[in-house]
Parts: sequence; C-alpha cells; structure tokens
Amino acid sequence: MTTPAPRRPRPLGILLTVFAVLTVGVNLRPGATSLGPLMTEVVEDYGRGAFASGLLTALPPLIFGAFGLLAVPLSRRMGLTGTIIGSFVMAALGLLLRPASEAFALFVALSGFALLGPALGNVLVPAWIKLHGGNRTVGLMTLYSATLAIGGSAASALAVPLAGTAADGWKDSLLVWGVVIAVPVVVWAAVLTRTGHDFPPPPAHGEIGGSLLRSPTAIALTLMFALQSLNAYTQFGMLPQVLTDAGISPARAGVLVAVIAGWGLVGGLVMPTVIARVPGLPWIVGGFGLFSAAGYLGLLLVPTVSPMLWACVLGIGGFAFPTAIALLPARTRSPLVTARLSGMVQPIGYLLAALGPITAGILMDATGSSSVVLWFLAGTGLLLAVAGFRVGLPRLVDHEIRS
Repeated sequence: MTTPAPRRPRPLGILLTVFAVLTVGVNLRPGATSLGPLMTEVVEDYGRGAFASGLLTALPPLIFGAFGLLAVPLSRRMGLTGTIIGSFVMAALGLLLRPASEAFALFVALSGFALLGPALGNVLVPAWIKLHGGNRTVGLMTLYSATLAIGGSAASALAVPLAGTAADGWKDSLLVWGVVIAVPVVVWAAVLTRTGHDFPPPPAHGEIGGSLLRSPTAIALTLMFALQSLNAYTQFGMLPQVLTDAGISPARAGVLVAVIAGWGLVGGLVMPTVIARVPGLPWIVGGFGLFSAAGYLGLLLVPTVSPMLWACVLGIGGFAFPTAIALLPARTRSPLVTARLSGMVQPIGYLLAALGPITAGILMDATGSSSVVLWFLAGTGLLLAVAGFRVGLPRLVDHEIRS
C-alpha cells in the first residue's frame, strides 16, 4: 500500500488551529482520570479486588504505549489529522459503551478501546503542532499542555459529583465523557478539509534516518517520561484509595488528586516558555523529581501537617509532564524528527510506566498497607530527578542521531 500523494493544504487560520489544539487537549485525559475516584465502586460492583484496581490503573499507559507505537506508521498512510480523527471516533464508541458492560472483562476491553484516541493523539499532536504551528509553536504547546491538565483535573474532580448518590451512579459519571469527546471529532473533521494528508515531509537534504537509540537525549527523555507517567497514573488510580485508607473521604480524596493534576495547568502555562528562554534547565527539570519524592515522603511521614500541602508539592513535581511534552519539539529541529521522537518517547515511556500501578497493586495486596506504595513512589521520584537533569542539557536529537 502506497502513501497517498499530499495535496496542497489550505491555511488553517489561527482560530481553527487554536480551537483544534484546545479541544483535543481537553479530551486526551478524561477517559483515564475519570475512573480513579470511582475505582472502589467499579471494582466492588464487579466483585473484584486490589489487583483489578491495579490492572485498570495500568491500562491507560499500557494502551498508550502499545497503540502509540502504531501512531507514526498509521499517520504516514492517513496523515496526522486523519489518524487523530479516526482514533477519536473509536474512543468515543468505547467511552459510550463501557458503562453498560455486564462483565468485568468487557469493561476492561472497552476501557482499552476508549483509550485509542489518546494513545495516538499523545504521539501525534506535538508533531502536528510542530508542522502547522510555525512561529506559534511555543504558544500552541503552552495551550496544549494547559488543556491536558484542565481535562485531567476536571475529570477527576467531577467524577464523584457526577455519580450522585445512586448505587450505579458511576455509570452515568463515566458516560459523560463519551458525549464530550464528540467535540474534537467535529472540529478536527473541519481541520482535515484544509490539511488533507499532512504527514511531515523529510528535510530538504533527505530523511534523517539515524537510530534514536544513538541519542542520549532521546533515551533520557524516554526514561523521564516513563517515570513521570508511572507516578501520574499510579496517582490517578491508587492514590485516592491510599488517601481513603488514611481516613480522608472519597470525595475529598478525588479533590486532592484533582489538585495534583490541576498544578499541571500551571506547569503547562509556564514550562514551554521556560524551556525556550531559560538556560539553566538541568537543575529545574531535575528538581521536579525531588519535589515528587518530597511529596510522597510528606504523606508518609507527616501526613497530619496537611494533605493539601503535600498534594501541592506533588503537583509541582508533576511539572515534569508538561516539561517532557514541551521538550519534544524543543529538542528537535525537523517536524519529522519530532514525530519520530514522540513515537519513541511516549509509547515506550507509557509501557514502562504501566509497571507502576501493577507493582503498587501487588504491593498493596501482599502487605495490606498503603505505606509501601508511597515508599515505592518516593524512590521513583529520585530516579526521575536524575533523568530530568540529563534531559535539561541543551542538546538537539537531530544532531545526536547524525553523529
């Protein structure tokens, strides 16, 4: 099968470009983050235990990793925009159907289906911005990172209120996001009429074919992304249960996790500009891992000081996510290399991250204690600091894979 010949694209216009990035960014996380605060109700409804919680928590990074590997090959054939639209149509079907699942296995399968849109969008949207953003790339990456945080935080904060008091209210809560995700499908269909087949062309001197494994920056960014994702998805799925075990109400636990995710909005607004203008990035990026470790140790050793304080410390540590996303275009010159780097960093990073929730579930089952989960996460924060320091060095992946 041959790649379709590209046709001359029509200009997108700033308003359509901004609206496209806004709507896709808001919808990339609710399918995953809306489940955590409702995990106890869902698992109990299906008669399952802590391992099932760990499995559902690990599902987003597993799907993001496995199907993210297909993002670049698919977009070569369908274009960036076409691939994003197709994947979001499938995601909408999964989100609409999963609340009606009678069997746990079907619920898991449809949850995976619902994550196909984010799996491909995670990889392709930074490359799409690099290709279509022009001199607005930093601003669009700021918008993208911020809306990712808004979508993830809102879904977590609203999960319990949307469920109401009914015994099966969690079904109605999850169903909401299947309706909301229809918005980017419509917007991006309008984008497709202008872009056509929009896979990035190779540079004028030919395609950069060197292996990304030759790039220390690409490897360090993959490890950084894996560790921050491990923390994020363990927080989304397991931290509400950890906080509930500590005597915090489920609704407040959901709010605290939403606060952690909400700090990502600040990080998303600030970090693309910081990356573009500040030279001393190694200490800044490495510091986010230290904040993460400190937040977990605070919850573990002095939880009575203030759960909200430690949630804020963890939220600042979560700046690692918008930083890693913003570094994808910042550490590359060619949009094609951006797509290749995103196609390595995110899928492999998510697959490695899936070990976190699974490990947390096993540890909790084996020990019956949530404290061991916090110790485990604190250790990953220290590793994140090391990887972040290396990624902060001013290097271009394009140059490293040519050397």
